[in-house]
Amino acid sequence: MPLTPLDIHNKEFGRRLRGYDEDEVNEFLDQVIKDYESIIRENKELQNQILNVQEKLNHFTNIEETLSKTIIVAQEAADEVRNNAKKEAQLIIKEAEKNADRIINESLSKSRKVSLEVEELKKQASIYRARFRTLVEAQLELLGQDGWDTLDSQARHAEIELQRG
Repeated sequence: MPLTPLDIHNKEFGRRLRGYDEDEVNEFLDQVIKDYESIIRENKELQNQILNVQEKLNHFTNIEETLSKTIIVAQEAADEVRNNAKKEAQLIIKEAEKNADRIINESLSKSRKVSLEVEELKKQASIYRARFRTLVEAQLELLGQDGWDTLDSQARHAEIELQRG
């Protein structure tokens, strides 16, 4: 067990003939006690500082471990988000391709339908034109007959009669 300042203070030495000067020894012991107390105090302060530094070191070590774990988790999350984004982009592309195919097929179908309708309208226009031509020709033929002249003279005769009457 180490000496304490009290141990030094209470230490008594035996007396002999031709021994040391008691006052000088006491003064020296007093100086040793002061220095020893100072060293003990300094040692306690250093131990407290070491404890504080050790606590801070532990704290920062914990922070470092936490940050490392956080970085790993963040990296894993970023990888997962990236992978999910790629999968979602692929799904969007596939869906867009399906929609594009559907739109193209619908457009082709409508185009065919319109084309058929145009052909049908052309046929109907041709039939109408033929019928109209036939009608016009029949009317022209009627106009070209001799019966119109008689009608024209009868119409004049009726007109004159009306004026007289």
